[in-house]
Amino acid sequence: MKRFFKSLLAKYILIILIAIFLIQAAYFIIIFVFFNLIEDIDSPEDGQYSFSEIEEKWHQEASAIVSEEDVIQLFEEWQEVYPNASMFWVNEDGVLDIQSNLQENVPDQWDAAYTAEFLKRHYNNDPFTVVAFAGENEEDGFIVFQLERDVMKSLGQRLFDQYSWAIVTLTLGVVFIFIFLSLWFFRGIRKRLVYLQEAMEIRDTDGLPILIEEKKQDEIGDLEKAFNQMVQELRESREREQEEEQLRKELIANLSHDLRTPLTKINAQAYTLQKMDLPEEAKRSLKLASTSIEDVDKLIENLMSYTLLMASKYKKELKDLDMARFLRQYLATWYPVFEKEGFDVDVDIESFEQNIWEVDALWFSRILDNILQNVLRHAGDGKYIAVRTESTDQHDAIVITDKGKGMQTGSEQKGAGIGLSIVDMMVKGMYLDWEMDSTEQGTTIKIIRVKRVNN
Repeated sequence: MKRFFKSLLAKYILIILIAIFLIQAAYFIIIFVFFNLIEDIDSPEDGQYSFSEIEEKWHQEASAIVSEEDVIQLFEEWQEVYPNASMFWVNEDGVLDIQSNLQENVPDQWDAAYTAEFLKRHYNNDPFTVVAFAGENEEDGFIVFQLERDVMKSLGQRLFDQYSWAIVTLTLGVVFIFIFLSLWFFRGIRKRLVYLQEAMEIRDTDGLPILIEEKKQDEIGDLEKAFNQMVQELRESREREQEEEQLRKELIANLSHDLRTPLTKINAQAYTLQKMDLPEEAKRSLKLASTSIEDVDKLIENLMSYTLLMASKYKKELKDLDMARFLRQYLATWYPVFEKEGFDVDVDIESFEQNIWEVDALWFSRILDNILQNVLRHAGDGKYIAVRTESTDQHDAIVITDKGKGMQTGSEQKGAGIGLSIVDMMVKGMYLDWEMDSTEQGTTIKIIRVKRVNN
């Protein structure tokens, strides 16, 4: 229950209750003010008679008039009941004789035409007008009673008409207060959510999100707490991963060193045996064993290089290198190897327009070594290799092509995965790029340098 009272739902329910309370309080204030205003309003015409009743009573009392004194007495009595009413008497000569609280401009002398026009103008209009003959004879003239129709409204109706603006103002005020409180409430929620979003986008030096401050114990506070817990778990996972990676690198380094020592001894014994006078079958077996030992040694070397590259401990020194000249000299060392294996070697090295490449010569030699070794492993059936240069408007490239069965088909020789991984890391480490297209008809590898745009 304590947690519920701290939740956003409880806070919003509180805002709604406050709005309802304000609406009720506003109406209570209006009712209180109205009851106080009733005592201050002088209004005998409180609707005790309807218009039809007033008209009937006026005709009844008018018929009892005999003299001027009766007219005066009638006007005085009705004036007490309806102080805002207007009354006047036009005598038998058509002269305006007696009047009481007359508010309309009427002529002193009346004729038949004006009388008809007066009756037409005030019929069923405002002010409410009643015309009755004085006495029992029409020759005695007529008396007129006039009263504003608003005066005859009930007290509640008149109060509403007079103070309805207050009701509307108070209601709108409550609505605006509710809107303001809601906006303030949701603005706070949005601000905290935006802060949480920004915190998720910020990265620490280790590439992980940063911890955020847990401000309140509500739903967003729970989200902040869960976010911090997730970040903490990620940090712990990253630390464990780094520890495991370090152990793996050390294990690979130690195994590489430990394996190369017995391989060297085995290779030395195989070399000694090859110098002895042995049968041809034994010599062929020794030769195959020596080749396998060399392959394992190269695999161990690749494994060591891969480990050093992953740990960013493989020394690199970028220098300007004449690439066309370097390729010609480098391929000259590999030509006898491919010739010995019966490969058809096609070399077409042309100088680039921008022939100076900023690379590490040892790294680049290692890249080419791994690629050419893979050609020997996987493209022995095709017996073909081509090395050429390629230039476009966007890049320069070194293209190596074979006619083997492709990298995907596999071969008796293994270890190409590590070799190509080393190629990838070294190429990108020298800010170059590379592409490989391998099918059953052959494999093409490009080492690409994007041309610089001279301003």
